[in-house]
Amino acid sequence: MQWIKKAIPYMWRGAAIGIAEIIPGVSGGTIAFITGIYEKLIYTIKSIDHILVSDFFTGRWKSIAGKMDFAFLIYILAGMFCGIVLGVFGVTWLLEYYPEPLWGFFFGLIISSCFYIGKQVKGWKHVTLALFILGTVSALTITLMNPSEGMDSLWYVFICAIIAVSALILPGISGSFILLLLGMYTVVIPAVKSVLTHFDGESIKIVSVFVAGCLVGLATFSRVMSYLFKYYKNSTLALLTGFMAGSLYKIWPWRNVVSILSNEDGNVQSIQSLQELAAFENVGYKILVENQVWPYLYHGDPKILLTVSSTILGLIVVWIMEYYNKSSGPDMIGL
Repeated sequence: MQWIKKAIPYMWRGAAIGIAEIIPGVSGGTIAFITGIYEKLIYTIKSIDHILVSDFFTGRWKSIAGKMDFAFLIYILAGMFCGIVLGVFGVTWLLEYYPEPLWGFFFGLIISSCFYIGKQVKGWKHVTLALFILGTVSALTITLMNPSEGMDSLWYVFICAIIAVSALILPGISGSFILLLLGMYTVVIPAVKSVLTHFDGESIKIVSVFVAGCLVGLATFSRVMSYLFKYYKNSTLALLTGFMAGSLYKIWPWRNVVSILSNEDGNVQSIQSLQELAAFENVGYKILVENQVWPYLYHGDPKILLTVSSTILGLIVVWIMEYYNKSSGPDMIGL
């Protein structure tokens, strides 16, 4: 059917965004950009206001269709839901057993994305170069911050959702990593998994409040980004390129754990080897600090061949996406 033919290209993009948002250090905004739907997504979200919400609940579909591409948003959200489910179960498995190749893939993906977005800047001048440096330093500073201790108070969940979803919209800044910094990653992700597997009442409450915060954050920050794209597009692209370049340090494939927070007693523990880290697996822990190292200094199996191959694959994927976006026409690209 015709609608399926139109839905599939958007849904796989939404799925890719959803998967990215599960992984701390990888930005869903980056995926939206390299798949060619970033601006279309921003402007679509911006069109949602109290009048449109009223039209939705009263069934005024023609009015909604005249204000926004409702089908596009539904396809993207459906894809994101599938991606999040896949990410919660599938990507978490890869992070446990094959983290180095997974990080290598995203490392290559981000490098190509920097070139992809950077070449859209029309003329690199002093201002755009300064904004690129600002974006790089800002993203690098965020990635070097240490995670804090979170809590499951609903007001804190709501505030964290607003902040994290704002990061989702920014390419190069990971919403999941922001949750990690705020101490909420280990609260929200298990809650989502619990809702999907056990339909737990307390988890439903946490996820519902988190979704509400996301909606508020999207409504607010999408307006900021659409304004910047409308009046300062060149400068915005330079800043976003810097954000992505600064995030590369965080997703370097080979990282040794330096310190953790034990779930048993809440104390910070220094880690010198994998054996010391394995001793805390039964009680659970949260990684606080990691050191980026060369493969020969890596504590585990560096899987060099597989990781390098994954990095090259990440580089190639962006080129394929760029070619596909150009051949799909302006409606797919969303410009």
